[in-house]
Amino acid sequence: MRRNRIIKAVVQDKSLLVSLIKKCTTSRDLKIIQASIIRAGLAHDTILTSSLIVAAAITLRRHVAYAHCIFSWTHHPNVFMWNTLIRGYSLSNSPTTAITLYRDMHLSGISSNTFTLAFVLKALCKLSMLKEGTMLHCQILKMGFGFEVPVMNGLMKLYCICGCVEFARHLFDEIRDKDTATWSIMISGYAQNDMECEALALFKYMQVEGVHMDEFTLASVTAICGHLGALDLGRWVHSYIHLNNIKMDVVLGTSLVDMYSKCGSLNDALIVFQTMVKRDVTAWSAMIGGYAVHGYGHKALELFDSMVKANVHPNIVTFTSVLFACSHSGLLDEGCKHFNSMQLEYGFSPELEHYGCMVDLFCRSGDVPRAYEFIRTMPIKANAVLWRTLLTACKTYKYEELGECIIRDLLELEPCGGDNYVLASNVYASLGKWSSVSNLRNLMKDKQVKKGHGWSSIELDFTVHRFVMGDKSHPESDEIHHMLERIARKLKQVGHIVTTTDVLHDIDDEEKENALGLHSERLAVAYALLRLPKESPIRVVKNLRVCRDCHMALKLISSIYKRVIIVRDRVRFHHFQEGKCSCNDYW
Repeated sequence: MRRNRIIKAVVQDKSLLVSLIKKCTTSRDLKIIQASIIRAGLAHDTILTSSLIVAAAITLRRHVAYAHCIFSWTHHPNVFMWNTLIRGYSLSNSPTTAITLYRDMHLSGISSNTFTLAFVLKALCKLSMLKEGTMLHCQILKMGFGFEVPVMNGLMKLYCICGCVEFARHLFDEIRDKDTATWSIMISGYAQNDMECEALALFKYMQVEGVHMDEFTLASVTAICGHLGALDLGRWVHSYIHLNNIKMDVVLGTSLVDMYSKCGSLNDALIVFQTMVKRDVTAWSAMIGGYAVHGYGHKALELFDSMVKANVHPNIVTFTSVLFACSHSGLLDEGCKHFNSMQLEYGFSPELEHYGCMVDLFCRSGDVPRAYEFIRTMPIKANAVLWRTLLTACKTYKYEELGECIIRDLLELEPCGGDNYVLASNVYASLGKWSSVSNLRNLMKDKQVKKGHGWSSIELDFTVHRFVMGDKSHPESDEIHHMLERIARKLKQVGHIVTTTDVLHDIDDEEKENALGLHSERLAVAYALLRLPKESPIRVVKNLRVCRDCHMALKLISSIYKRVIIVRDRVRFHHFQEGKCSCNDYW
C-alpha cells in the first residue's frame, strides 16, 4: 500500500517516475508502475514506454518477453524502442528473435542506425550465421555505415567466429580510427582459429602503435601465452597490468592463473590466485586444474576442500579438474569417492569428460577389465577418446586380444580419425605385427586420412620457436643437429638403451634410434641448451604425448646437463630434474 501511495504521488512527475522505473529490481515492481501509468492515462507517453522497455529488456534482462508485450501495445514505436528490444533479444537465449525484429523494423519503414546494426550483429555472432552476416554486410555498405567502427567491429567478430579470419583482417586493415575493441577482436579472433603466432604478431604491432590495452585484450593475450607456453611474454603482460594500474578483475586474474599454470610456473599461478580480491568458482577451478595437470593430485584435492569450506559451490568443470588430478596421481579411492559425490551430494550428472577421467583412472591403475566394463555400462555412449584411452592401456598391459577388438570398433566409430590410425599402428608395431601396420597405412591412403604433425615449441626472447620431427627449417638448424649428436653420445656414455617399440616402421634398430633422436622435443631441448642461460629452466610445449624413449632421454639429459626441463605434452606436465620426472613414470 505504501508503495502504491508513493507511485500515485509521483505519477504526474515523469522524471520521478522514470527514476522509479530505473530502480525496479523485479518484474512485479515494474508491472505495478505500469498499471499506475495506464490508470493515469500516460500509456502512450514515449519517454515512459521507452523506460519500461529498457527496464524489462535490459535491466531485468530475463523479462525480454514482457518488454516485447509493452512494445507490441505501442502504436508508433520509435527507433530507440526497436533498438532496445533487439538488444534485449541479442543478449537473451532467443537471439533469433532479434533478427526477426530487425526485418520487421525495416518493413515498418523505420531506418536503422549504428546501434541497431551492432545489436543485430551480436545476435548473428551468437548463432554463427555467416550467410545472414554477409547479407547484412552488403546492407551496411549500401546504408553508408561502412566506416562506423562499432559496426565494423561487429562484422569482424562475426567473421572470426565463423572462421573467415582473412575477411576479418581485411576489415581490420580498412578501419581508419581503430579503437581498443577493434584490436582486441582481431587478436582474439586469431586465437580462436588456432593462429596464435599471428595473434602475437598483431599484439606486438599494437604496442608499437601505442594503443592502450584493456582487460579484454590482456585476457586474450594471456590465454594465447598459456596455449603457446610463452612465459616471458605472459610475465610482460602481468607487469603491464601492474604498471598501468589496470583493475585485476576475476576474469583477468583467472586468465593469469591459467596462463602461469599452462606455462609451467605453478608458483606464479598460486601467487596470483592468493592475491585475487575476489575468487569465483572459475578461479578456484583454474587453480585446482593447474595442480592436476602438473601431477600434484593431493594438493588439488586439498584446494578443493578449501574451496568447499569457503562456501564456493563447485561446478561441472571443477569436478573435471578433481577427477583429472586423481587419475594422474593414481588416487583410485579418492577418484571413485569424488565421482560419486558429484552425483549424490551436488546433483551433477557426469558428462563424457568425467567418465573419461574414471576410465583413465582404472587404466592407469592397471585394471583394464574394470575400465572396459565401466565403458560398457555407461549411461551415455562412449566416444573415440575413451576407446583410445582403453586401447593405450591394452598396449601397456599387453591385453592383445581386447586391444585388437577395440581397434576394429574404433575404426568403425571414427573411420577418418587420424589419431585412431596412429594409435592402432602403435599397438601393432609394439606387437611386431608389421603386416597389420602396413594394412593400416594402405587403409589411410584409401580413405585419404591425414594425421596431425607432431611439434614442440620453445620461447626465447619473446619469440616462439616451433620444431617438427627432423626439422631443418630453423635458421640455426646446423648447430641444433650438431648439438643433438653431442647429446646422443653423452646418452650412450651413461648407458641409455633406446626404446624402439614406438617407432611405426619395419626398419632396423639403428634407423629407429635415429628417428627417435630427431623427435621434435629433442630439437627444442637442443636449441635451448645452445641459447638459454644455464640457470634458466627449459620449457617445452608439445602437442602430442611424449614417447617412452624421449621421456627416459629427457630424464638423463636433465642429469647430464644439470638443467631443469619442463615439458607440457598433450596430457600433462613433466618436470625433469636430476634424472627424475615429477610424473614418476606414470603418464
